[in-house]
Amino acid sequence: MKILVIEDEENVLEVVEAYLKKEKFQVYTSSNGALGLELFFKHNPDFIVLDLMLPDISGEEICKRIRKQSNVPILMLTAKSSVDDRIIGLSIGADDYLIKPFSPRELIMRIKTIMRRTSTTEPLSSQIEFNNGDLKIDELQHKVYKKNKLIELTPVQYKLLMFFIRNPKKVFSRDELIEHVLGSDFDGYDRTIDAHIKNIRRKIEDDPKHPKYIITVFGFGYKFEGE
Repeated sequence: MKILVIEDEENVLEVVEAYLKKEKFQVYTSSNGALGLELFFKHNPDFIVLDLMLPDISGEEICKRIRKQSNVPILMLTAKSSVDDRIIGLSIGADDYLIKPFSPRELIMRIKTIMRRTSTTEPLSSQIEFNNGDLKIDELQHKVYKKNKLIELTPVQYKLLMFFIRNPKKVFSRDELIEHVLGSDFDGYDRTIDAHIKNIRRKIEDDPKHPKYIITVFGFGYKFEGE
């Protein structure tokens, strides 16, 4: 598996690269955003580790540019520890975040967890339609359409949407969604689920504030109500 690491702290970059190579990953590295984007377009990596505070282009901007082209899993590295900063990272397309300083072993665990949770499962059907074709999912190609227009979901967003679809009308708490979608070894803020659901709603709902697919059950969690 090809992993791109974009990190401007040379000592951090060297340690991360060493640990990833020890795990037999093919690693590409960059200490700035411009080269990182060049490596992304050149090598089409399977996973990206992205520092937010880079000398030339912000990690947030790089994430936005990559999301216009690809749904590759992105794990953000950040020294920003506030909940708002982390929610912003997730809202622009990151799949997870890791706060500095961090353990390289935890980074490896996070990468493997994300890849495992975004891996392919047995398709329900070549195409599933909801609400008279308003929402369509082609599981064989991992594509989602809203009003026949292709929409882009991150791997975690796609995994979360498919979990709801496979379990219609059943209410799940945040903890249950973390367990089933992000994994029991996920060690992050439980409101991460809220951020992912907000992003999915923005893409599949006519009115995200009054959703008809992913419904909030106050005091309990969320459920899928598409027909």
